[in-house]
Amino acid sequence: MTGHLFSFGHGYSARALAARLVPQGWRITGTTRNAAKAAGIRASGVTPVVVPDQDIDAALRDATHLLISAAPDADGDPMLAQHRALLTEVAPRLTWVGYLSTTGVYGDHGGDWVDEDTALSPATRRGRMRVEAEAAWRGFCATHDVPLSIFRLAGIYGPGRGPFAKVRAGTARRIIKDGQVFSRTHVDDIAQVLEAALDRPQCSGIFNVCDDDPAPPQDVIAYAAELLGLPLPEAVDFETADMSPMARSFYAESKKVRNDRIKSVLGVKLLYPDYKTGLEALLDAE
Repeated sequence: MTGHLFSFGHGYSARALAARLVPQGWRITGTTRNAAKAAGIRASGVTPVVVPDQDIDAALRDATHLLISAAPDADGDPMLAQHRALLTEVAPRLTWVGYLSTTGVYGDHGGDWVDEDTALSPATRRGRMRVEAEAAWRGFCATHDVPLSIFRLAGIYGPGRGPFAKVRAGTARRIIKDGQVFSRTHVDDIAQVLEAALDRPQCSGIFNVCDDDPAPPQDVIAYAAELLGLPLPEAVDFETADMSPMARSFYAESKKVRNDRIKSVLGVKLLYPDYKTGLEALLDAE
C-alpha cells in the first residue's frame, strides 16, 4: 500500500519512517519550522513545507494519511489548534491518523510494569499536555470516523542520539538513583512500528513503542564505555548531581513499559530488542 502521508512536525522519528516509505513509492509532505532544514528534507525525497510561512492547505487536502509528531504547547495540540477547520474538511479523505505521544503519560510507577491499559497519571507538565492532546485527537477522529493510532514512545535513541559522543568526550556521567529504570526504543524500531500500522489501518488503537529490556540509565552509559574500551564514567548520586531542570524531570518517573501489542496486533519483530544490540549496531554503523 502507498499513499500521500502528511507529516506534521517532520522530525527525527518521522524522518526514519520516510526512509522506509519513500523507496516504496509513497509521497510524503513534511512540515518544519526551520527553513534551514528544508533542503535536507527535500534531499530525503520528502516535500518540505516551512510553517507558518508556507501554506499547508493544498498538501493536506491531497493527503491520504496524517502523522502528527509536533509536541503540544500551552494552546494544546498545534495541528488541531491551528488547522481544525481544514482538518474537518479533509477528514473524509483520510484513511489513517497516527499520533506520536510518550510513555510519560503513565507517570511514576516506582519501577513497576505498565501497559496500554494502565491509568494515565503523568508526573510532569509535558506528560499532562500529552494526555490532553491524546484526548483531543481521540475526540476529533471519533467525531469524523477516522482510524487513529496513538504511539506512546519510550526514550528515543539512534544515529546521532547515542551516548558515545559524551563518553568519548569524557563528559558522560552515570547518574545513580535507587530503583530508577527507563524503557527506551531505537528510532528504526519506531519507524517499523509506524510502517506496520500504516499497512494495517484497521488495527487502530494505542501502542507502546519500546524494547524488551527496561534498564537503569547508568547501565546504558557503562555499556557504551565498555564498547568503546574507555574507562567507566563517574558515578554521581542523583540527589547531588548538577543537572538541568529538564534532565532532572525525567528522573521523576520510574517504570517498565510492556510492548506486547506491537507484536501481537501489528506483527512487529524488534530490530533492537535491548539497548545492548542497539548500541552495538550504532557503533558498527560509525
